[in-house]
Amino acid sequence: MTKIFKLSDIDCPVCAGKVQDAVAAIDGVKSARVDFLVLKLTVEAEEKDFPKLMKAIKKAVRSVEPDCDLEEA
Repeated sequence: MTKIFKLSDIDCPVCAGKVQDAVAAIDGVKSARVDFLVLKLTVEAEEKDFPKLMKAIKKAVRSVEPDCDLEEA
């Protein structure tokens, strides 16, 4: 299953890449991609795993960008 999230307060492509790498490294995430131009994070994982992954995804995003808000698109 693929979910798309809106990101805010990411103002450089390098930071977007770091967010992408941090989310992709989470166990259970098949793939993660940040589109810096539209500030969206696309995450692919098993549907049954998303409830437990959400906390880890938010933590990973905030570890790179503490002021970044993440909301499902």
